[in-house]
Amino acid sequence: MDEVRLGIIGIGGMGSGHAVNIVKGEVPHMRLTAVADISEARLSWAKNTLPEDVKRFSDGREMIDSGECDAVLIATPHYFHPEFVIYALTHGLHAISEKPAGVYTKQVREMNEVAEKSDKVFAIMFNQRTNCVYRKLHEMIESGELGALKRVNWIITDWYRTQSYYDAAGWKATWDGEGGGVLLNQCPHQLDLLQWLCGLPVKVRAFCHEAKWHDIEVEDDVTAYMEFANGATGVFVTTTGDAPGTNRLELTFEMGKIVCENNKLIFDRLSENERTFCKTAENGFAQPEREHIEVETDGKNEQHMGVLRAFTDRILAGGKLIAEGKEGINGLLLSNAMFLSSWLGKEVSIPFDEDLFLEELNKRRKLSKKKEGSGKVFDTEGTY
Repeated sequence: MDEVRLGIIGIGGMGSGHAVNIVKGEVPHMRLTAVADISEARLSWAKNTLPEDVKRFSDGREMIDSGECDAVLIATPHYFHPEFVIYALTHGLHAISEKPAGVYTKQVREMNEVAEKSDKVFAIMFNQRTNCVYRKLHEMIESGELGALKRVNWIITDWYRTQSYYDAAGWKATWDGEGGGVLLNQCPHQLDLLQWLCGLPVKVRAFCHEAKWHDIEVEDDVTAYMEFANGATGVFVTTTGDAPGTNRLELTFEMGKIVCENNKLIFDRLSENERTFCKTAENGFAQPEREHIEVETDGKNEQHMGVLRAFTDRILAGGKLIAEGKEGINGLLLSNAMFLSSWLGKEVSIPFDEDLFLEELNKRRKLSKKKEGSGKVFDTEGTY
């Protein structure tokens, strides 16, 4: 096997972008051989845009069963991600899912159990892990040079979306169609990075404001407080209603403070561990000496195509994935906990009662209103 024949299930904004880039040859040794979508309009787009030899299917399972593909990329609405991954893996195909891994952790656990028993490759599209700034920060944390985490604050409000974005598809921004708003659509990247860098918190108290800035069912403004096992605390703030927005990640460790902003990693490095200094300094107003530096990175940020290149390399040569598919549950644990905390109006521990979460989600799904989408497909390049 010297190439991976890829099929894409769901060719809306994300799926069509992936299709075009693969056809352009952005992923060596990967060839697009099939696409599937329930929308006739999207299949017409595929007929008019993609090479003639790319087969078109109106059903993802039919595409998986066709023999046209070695692997599938799932870019459907969120509820269907685990469903198609499970079908692909149990029918002999490798699978990569767009984020999030699913809507609720109970469903994703089932998917991960299937993946554990499969000999096929399973990956997830956490493309922000390819960003040199986050990779370098992860490396620094893992090395132990920063000491223990004390505090993390992430203001991620540069996800601005207009009403036309939400009106584009009937499933968008509904409990029954999408399963959530900014936490499930835009922020799986940051929630994944948060747990990848800091680990999962053990307690969450969140306030998820629904339809605060848009005519939608789900949350478009969130503020959450977190506590970690070692006593560190954190705040996570996100919205799709701020213009201009901010993307600032600030972490305080025993050995100083790191700020990730504007594609830079700024480190105020202390000359000694703050805990030691606090207990030994004789002057009550003294501060440890510090050095203000911009941390050097390798400058690489391959994003979606980097994830797909790694996926291809794992299949063909046993290389390393950017993110193993089974890791998708971690960020989802965090978003599910935030939802549950907001719905119940109290602090929630992680792990939480997953049956209770599903019960609360289903209450909202029953009240979810059907809507017609405008059918607009927006260019997503550079937005995730």
